[in-house]
Amino acid sequence: MNPLLLLFIPFILLQTQAFAQATIQGKVLDEKGFPLPGANILIKGSYDGATSENDGSYHFETDLRGSQVLVFKFLGFKTQEITITLDQNSLEIQQIKLIEEITEMNSVTISAGTMEASDEKKAVVLRPLDIVTTSGAMGDIVGALQTLPGTSTVGNDGRLFVRGGDASEVGIYIDGLRVGNAYGSSTSNVPTRTRFNPNIFKGTFFSTGGYSAEYGQALSSTLSLNTKDQSIRTQGDLSLMSVGGGYAQTFANDTQSISLTANYFDLKPYQKLIKQDFDWERAPYGWDVELSAQQKLKKGGLVKVLARTEAGGMKLWQPQPGADGRGMFVNLHNKYSYAQTNWRNSYENGWSLFGGISVSSNEDDLVIGSTSIERNNLLSHTKFTAIKYFSDRISMKVGMEYLTHNYSEKLKTENQQRSFEENEKYLFTEWDWYLSKKLVLRGGLRAGNSKLANESWIDARVSLAYQVSEYGQVSIASGQFHQLPIENFRAIDPTIGNSKSKHLIVNYLYQKEGVIFRAETFYKNYDHLIRFEGSPTNPTRLRNAGAGYARGIDFFLRDRKSIKNTDYWISYSFVDSKRSYNQYETEVQPDFAPKHNFSLVVKHFIQAFNSQLGATFSFNDGYTYTDPNESGEMNSKTKSFENLSFSWSYLPKPNLIIHFAVQNVLGRDNLFGFSYADNPNEQGVFESLPTVQSAPRFLFLGIFLTLSKDKTANNLNNL
Repeated sequence: MNPLLLLFIPFILLQTQAFAQATIQGKVLDEKGFPLPGANILIKGSYDGATSENDGSYHFETDLRGSQVLVFKFLGFKTQEITITLDQNSLEIQQIKLIEEITEMNSVTISAGTMEASDEKKAVVLRPLDIVTTSGAMGDIVGALQTLPGTSTVGNDGRLFVRGGDASEVGIYIDGLRVGNAYGSSTSNVPTRTRFNPNIFKGTFFSTGGYSAEYGQALSSTLSLNTKDQSIRTQGDLSLMSVGGGYAQTFANDTQSISLTANYFDLKPYQKLIKQDFDWERAPYGWDVELSAQQKLKKGGLVKVLARTEAGGMKLWQPQPGADGRGMFVNLHNKYSYAQTNWRNSYENGWSLFGGISVSSNEDDLVIGSTSIERNNLLSHTKFTAIKYFSDRISMKVGMEYLTHNYSEKLKTENQQRSFEENEKYLFTEWDWYLSKKLVLRGGLRAGNSKLANESWIDARVSLAYQVSEYGQVSIASGQFHQLPIENFRAIDPTIGNSKSKHLIVNYLYQKEGVIFRAETFYKNYDHLIRFEGSPTNPTRLRNAGAGYARGIDFFLRDRKSIKNTDYWISYSFVDSKRSYNQYETEVQPDFAPKHNFSLVVKHFIQAFNSQLGATFSFNDGYTYTDPNESGEMNSKTKSFENLSFSWSYLPKPNLIIHFAVQNVLGRDNLFGFSYADNPNEQGVFESLPTVQSAPRFLFLGIFLTLSKDKTANNLNNL
């Protein structure tokens, strides 16, 4: 053998050893020990790696040596990294268990008692566009919500009534801040509506019970309206309507936007054309100016400002049972202002902060017959919250609130006045635990203190949701809720304390693309309700001595898939509610809580004519009332309430919308009860007059023109 070859043999062996490849192998499993086929395994900063097999196993070879980082990736799971040392030919990794990543889109959501109208959430029932396109709602937020399960239509009132609860038991918020006098001022039996323009909101969170510990002072429900983060374009919007008109101008760039809106309405010309069942001396009229602004900050975060001021009034004659002539003259004039600002920001360390303040001011000048009344209500709300995301499985929300409340009512002629001043403090915390993407638990505590009532309280709330199938889940919610009395009761007796309610809700939600089905059963227990002697207009001896309950079941189906170009939803609610409250000596069914409530909403788009046709049918089985000619309380009931409404929206051009709508197409003579004379006539009979709607039907025509460089922009782009 060649001696030189002998010299090269050790060198060749050393080189072979130096360049030998190391084999890496192991298994990838999920949290429960099941294999994860298709997971990617690689050495960080290199192309060396492999994909796991059906049994979760993998193996690959690498020329790398020394300390390296091995990365495990699989869609829907958290990426995991481990440090390894490559100083041998074979390395077997112990079983790696990847933790499933939980996101809003792949996890179960708590749906018991909650319904959202939003374009941003997964489990929504209504979208912002639905609020203005639902036939019969006439652009009113509450009008659209009254087609949802759990609500009752009280046609001579117009406010939101939820599951046997009075409208005063619903707390209304904008961007998490309380709104005082959210409905327009009105007189007896003249329906009202919410004050705010739906175009400024991007989403609506509506709770029919068991709501978050972040909110309080509402025995039945909360309605939280969230304003837009920022407008996307500069545009002007002109509105010409059968009841008035308005103009909105929006200026927008990449970091800020501002919108200024002015409206005027007057029903006098309309009422001259359409027959009215009310004896109007001066038809309702009013104006409003609204400012909405948003500003992105350089270091992240967003500041919002919303301000609104308005004024209006009405004059009418209200006939009195057993009396001749036009009846009692009522003259109402209202001034209202609302302003708020809030700031929010999210940080890389998992914290999100929010702070805001709002002020509501309402002034009513009211003349009823020979009595002149002045009411002033001022409410301010300061709020701070902090959210900490410890991981995708655990989050915490903590916050504090401070409310000041000043209310007064004055008899001008007699120069008599009663009032109260209140300071309320609240602390709350709420925790979400995602035990898996199929199971989430939420627990919360809310503590409150009323200086005026000299009372402190703590409410506990808990919710649980579990995914039972690919498209179905069940939820449970329970909690306790407190609410201080309405303003005129507190002005009579400022020391009167909270009423209480307890909620238990069980919900099933099925959601597949284009189809939503909800079934929900509930039970509410009331305690410490307000009772008094005398009449609601002159109550005496107020006390927390009432009680009651509400129980029932809701069903909701929305289908946007089965019928081409058609979207419809069906709601049905059964509510069994009884309570001892106000002047009633026995437990009665309230006049605002019909047992059976049904709604059908249909929207059909005709593409060839650029039109959308809509129809809404609402039904309930009637309202209870007390007939003094019979024995007992709430001893009678009206015939059923029925309302069929139609609408037609036509887009002759992308920036022009013509909308026509009519409520109560069939002109049904809906009754809401009867008013009775205080004393019987010579025959010993209490004479009565029916409480009716203001007109057999209501017609609306609106033309909405958008002025913008983007010729496809229209008024609906605001939603």
